[in-house]
Amino acid sequence: MKYDFTSIMDRHNHDAIAVDGIGGSGFAPGKPKDGFDFIPMWVADMNFPTAPSIPAAIIERAKHPAYGYFEPTDEYFDAIIHWHEIRKGVTGITKDEIGYENGVLGGVVSALKVFATPGDPVLLHSPTYIGFTGSVEANGYHIVHSPLKKDADGIWRMDYEDMDRKIRENHIHVAIFCNPHNPCGRVWTREEIGKAMAVYEKNHCWVISDEIWSDIILGGHRITTAQSVSDWAKYHTIAFYAPSKTFNLAGLVGSYSIIYNPEIRDRVHSISRKLVYNSMNVLSEHALIGAYSKTGDEWVSELCEVLTGNVDFASDFIRDRLEGVEAMKPEGTYMMFLDCGAWLSRHGKTMDELLRRGWDYGIGWQDGRRFHGATHIRLNLASPLTRIEEAFRRMDQYVFNGKW
Repeated sequence: MKYDFTSIMDRHNHDAIAVDGIGGSGFAPGKPKDGFDFIPMWVADMNFPTAPSIPAAIIERAKHPAYGYFEPTDEYFDAIIHWHEIRKGVTGITKDEIGYENGVLGGVVSALKVFATPGDPVLLHSPTYIGFTGSVEANGYHIVHSPLKKDADGIWRMDYEDMDRKIRENHIHVAIFCNPHNPCGRVWTREEIGKAMAVYEKNHCWVISDEIWSDIILGGHRITTAQSVSDWAKYHTIAFYAPSKTFNLAGLVGSYSIIYNPEIRDRVHSISRKLVYNSMNVLSEHALIGAYSKTGDEWVSELCEVLTGNVDFASDFIRDRLEGVEAMKPEGTYMMFLDCGAWLSRHGKTMDELLRRGWDYGIGWQDGRRFHGATHIRLNLASPLTRIEEAFRRMDQYVFNGKW
């Protein structure tokens, strides 16, 4: 490996909720027992140092001691256009089709305001990313879930008949799509996306596609952007992206939209601009340029190789050692969604007891019930393999196969 994915990075007291937030309020894990360090596997950021081209770009810009008002440069837009060509196989994007949002969730809300009024229903798949639940409901919309279903091989699938029925019965005019899916880890195929788009088209339903994870593709899978499957999808889908998940840049703030439909683009941008705080950070601009570079491209390729190894290890360990626990091997993202239902039933334990047991031994996993997984735990595998191995060793010795 050319880049470092093995060193254990100390993130304490360096603005990292993943480690400094434990034992706090909300959905943070509890602190471990004395004698056990904490392995962060909850917040969806990575425990790897980012691509070196990013701090280099930030430092170079920071050398100039003026940070006033600015407009994004052509270099910024060119970096996005080139990145989508080399990483997603999408050509022909123009500068005008790219818009700015502080965050993908803010963009989702801006787009919702174009297509729906507070109180209106919105279709989402479940399990559901907790950020969708919070932002959609906080803005007054009503979520209608179309549950994903596991096939005979344990692979999560969309239920197209259920989607069609829910849209018709609830008079839904806008759906939120997640590609790759969080928290399930599915990388939807072109055929699957095409079938979903056919359901949306049939029902005159606009689509908001969160594709923030679309660079983290594992095990030989390939990303298909939602807008690329048909002409209808291209002009009826608003897509949102960011370098934050790919390069661990969430603390810098900054995402972007791609909207081909000019009338819809104007309306989304109009809503975004009325939020006066929704403006780009100059260091965020240069971070993206550093990320979407040749070095960044090489780094992401190595990252996906490392994450594929971590996922393979975790999947094999669960199959061989953790009886009663099931998990589809993620095809994208670095999150794994463990179903502990059979284990809980067999051992007469509750989800709260299981979560607490893991936290006691420094396993910083996340309650999957917040993602509409009744017996699930969400697990971040973006750490050096030695830390993933240690976390699973503790699961084996102290939690799933340990004496309570």
